[in-house]
Order: sequence, then C-alpha cells, then structure tokens
Amino acid sequence: QVQLVESGGGLVQAGGSLRLFCAASGSPFIMGEIGWYRQAPGKQRELVAGISSGGHTNYVDSVKGRFTISRDNAKNTAYLQMNSLKPEDTAVYYCNAQVLTYGSWKEYWGQGTQVTVSS
Repeated sequence: QVQLVESGGGLVQAGGSLRLFCAASGSPFIMGEIGWYRQAPGKQRELVAGISSGGHTNYVDSVKGRFTISRDNAKNTAYLQMNSLKPEDTAVYYCNAQVLTYGSWKEYWGQGTQVTVSS
C-alpha cells in the first residue's frame, strides 16, 4: 500500500505565495505521472498541474505563469509552488499519482490540503 500525504496549505492574502508538498510512502514503488487537482465548494475537481516521470509539465490556463509543479524522485515528493495567489484559487488541493507497485500501476490520492486566499 502507498500513501500520499499533502501539506503546506493555509490562509494567505491575495498576491501571496504558498508551497504545497505531496510525500509518498509505503510499499516499494515507483512514481509515474503526478498531478495536483483542486476542488472548490460547489465545483468539480479540476486538474491544476501535472508532471511526468521525465519532468514534462502541463498547467490549466488559469494558473499558467503563477504556479510551478516539480518533483524530487529521490525523495518521492512533489511540489506545487503557488505565487500571485487570487481568491479564486481557494479550494482543497489534492495530490494524485500513478504508482508502479508490485508489478501493477495503481492510482492514489492524498487526503487534500485547504488553500484559502483572502481578498
């Protein structure tokens, strides 16, 4: 079994920054594609940013130029640097990872971390 644990969320004023962390642990595994998703109240969960095992990144248009996704494979950790935050970025942020463990690819989710941006 593999666990993903997010941290780094909190309350910040508009224009501020936060850095989210997603740490994986558990059974022997290799992390493949990693994604950061968010879900605001009353809205569907959306993919914010993704990064492949080779480091290729993609972003939703609303965060391009403000958010940066990265990963440290040696530490089994992914990051989401969020700058110039806006009130509309307020949501619960979730880490998602495709993980190769015991010969099978499986999808895992973290428990989420709340990000609140005040105006």
